[in-house]
Amino acid sequence: MAKAEASVQELVGMIERGELRLPEMQRRYVWKSTRVRDLLDSLYRGYPSGAILLWETDETVPLQEFSVPQQNNPYQSTRLLLDGQQRLTSLSAVIRGEPVSVRGRLKPIELLFNLEHPDQLAFVTEVDEESNDDEDLAGDEADSTDDELQRRFDKMTFVVATRKLEQLPHWVKVSEVFSTDEDAPFLERAGIEKVNDPRFKRYSQRLARLRGIRNYIYRMDVLERSLSYDEVTEIFVRVNSLGAKLRSSDLALAQITAKWRNSLKTFQAFQHQCMQAGFELDLGIYLKNLVAFATGQSRFLTVGNLSLDTLQSAWKASCEGMEFALNFLKSNAGIDSPALLSSPFILVTLAYYGHKRDYHISPEESDQLRFWALLANAKGRYSRGSSETLLDQDLTTLKQGGGATELIDRLRLQVGRLDITADELEGRNQRSALFKTMFLAFRESGAKDWRSNLAISMDHAGTQHRLQFHHVFPKAVLKSTYTVREADDIANLAFIGGKTNRSISDKPPANYFPSIIEKAGDTAFKKQCIPMDDALWQLDRYKEFLADRRKQISERLNEFLGTK
Repeated sequence: MAKAEASVQELVGMIERGELRLPEMQRRYVWKSTRVRDLLDSLYRGYPSGAILLWETDETVPLQEFSVPQQNNPYQSTRLLLDGQQRLTSLSAVIRGEPVSVRGRLKPIELLFNLEHPDQLAFVTEVDEESNDDEDLAGDEADSTDDELQRRFDKMTFVVATRKLEQLPHWVKVSEVFSTDEDAPFLERAGIEKVNDPRFKRYSQRLARLRGIRNYIYRMDVLERSLSYDEVTEIFVRVNSLGAKLRSSDLALAQITAKWRNSLKTFQAFQHQCMQAGFELDLGIYLKNLVAFATGQSRFLTVGNLSLDTLQSAWKASCEGMEFALNFLKSNAGIDSPALLSSPFILVTLAYYGHKRDYHISPEESDQLRFWALLANAKGRYSRGSSETLLDQDLTTLKQGGGATELIDRLRLQVGRLDITADELEGRNQRSALFKTMFLAFRESGAKDWRSNLAISMDHAGTQHRLQFHHVFPKAVLKSTYTVREADDIANLAFIGGKTNRSISDKPPANYFPSIIEKAGDTAFKKQCIPMDDALWQLDRYKEFLADRRKQISERLNEFLGTK
C-alpha cells in the first residue's frame, strides 16, 4: 500500500474532473449541515481530520454518482474513493458552491463565517440551526428567544445559515469567500472603509485563514492495482468495522454489491418508490428486510455467505413483503408517516408476516395484526433492550408458524400489562413512542388546530399550517419554577399549526385559553384532552394540570388502541 498526500483543493479538483469516483459499495452521502460546519471549523483550526483511502485500478468496477456534479473521467484508469466520501463531498460542495444531491433532491449547504468570532474555541451547547426534516414532528419555535440564540451564535466561528444572520455585516457566506480571493466585498459590507480601521487587519487575516482550508493536506493510503474488487471490498469492510465508522447495514451493502454487481441502483429504485408512497426510509431497513427474507433472522453477520441466487430471490420477495407492510400500516393502522413509527423494525415484522401467510389473511387475523402493530408501536417494542434480538424473536415466532396472537403474547411478556396507565406517561417527552401514539389518537378523535380549525395532519402545506408540538404552558413561563424535564412532560404538549403556535408565543394558558374558547368554544381543547378547569391553568397548579391531563390522555389512548 502506497502513501501519498494531497491538498483539499487538489482532491476537490479530482472530484470535479471525474478523476476520483465512488464505488458501488459506498453508502450514500448522509451528513447534515451541522456536521459540515464542524468539519470546516476543525480544518480552520488545523485539527486532525483523518486519512483518505483510495484504490487505483484498471478493472471495470460498478460505480455510483457522487452527490456533487462531476465531469466524465478523462483517464483510462479509475481512482476509487473508499474512505473519506462524507468529508470530500462536503468540502467539494462548500468550496465549489454546489448543492448536494440527497435522495434525488438538491440540498444546498449554506454556512456562514463569523468575522468577529472569539480567538479561543468556545464550547457551547449544540444549537439545532436547521429546520426539522419533513419526517419530524416540528418543535415549539417559541421556546428560545432570539437574544438567547444570538448570544450562542456570537461564540461560534461557523454556523448553518439563517436569514437573520445573513443580514448581519460580520457574518459572511463561506462559499462566497471561496469563490474569490478579493477581501474588499466582505470588508466593505462590514463597514470598513479605511486601512487603519482596527478591524481591517483582523478580518483580512481571518478571511485568508478561511481560504487556507483549500491548502489543508490530507494523508492518503492508496491500495495496489493488483488487488481484485472482492479483496478491496474485504479491506473496505475490515477498515470500517475496526474504526466503527459505518453501521452494519453499510458494511452489509458493500458485501452484497460485491457479489451482486450493479444492485445498488435496484435497491435505490425501490427506496424511491417507497418514498413516493410517503415513507422515506433509510436503505438499511430494506437491506435488513432482505436478510430477514433470505435467512429468517435480521442480523447482517451471515450476509457474506449468501449466494447471488439467494440474494436476488429474497430481494424480490422482500419487496412484495415491504409493499404489504406499508399498505397495512397506512390503510389498516392509520400510520401514514415514518415519523409516527417508534421503530421501522415494525415494517420488517409485518412484511415477514404477510409473506409467511402468502398474503391470505382473515378479517380476524387482520384485526389482531392491527392491534399488535399499534400496541408494539405505542409500547416501543423494538426500543427496549437489543432491538435486533427482539426482532429476531418475532421473526422466529412467525417462521415457526405463529401469528398475531403469538406476537401479542410475546409483547405482553415483555411489557406486562398492555393498557396505558397515567403513571406510564409521567416523565415521558416528545421522543417517547407514546407521543407518536398520542398524535394518532388525537387525530382519530377529530383534533383540530385551535384557530384555523384544520384537522391536525402531518402533511399540511405552508409554514403557517405545518404541524408543530406546542407546550401548553410555554417553557419560558415555566423555566424559573420548573425543570426542563417537567416542562417537556408529554402532558404539557399539544398539536397545533405553526401560525397558531407563534401567535401564542410565551403567553401562559390562563391568558390565551379564554380568547380562543370565546371565539371557537372548548371542543378543540377537549379533543386533545386538555383540562377545562380554569383553576388548573395557573402556574402554581401546573403539576395538578399534568396529573389531570395524563389521566385523560391514558383513557383516550386505551380507547384508540382497544385496550380499554
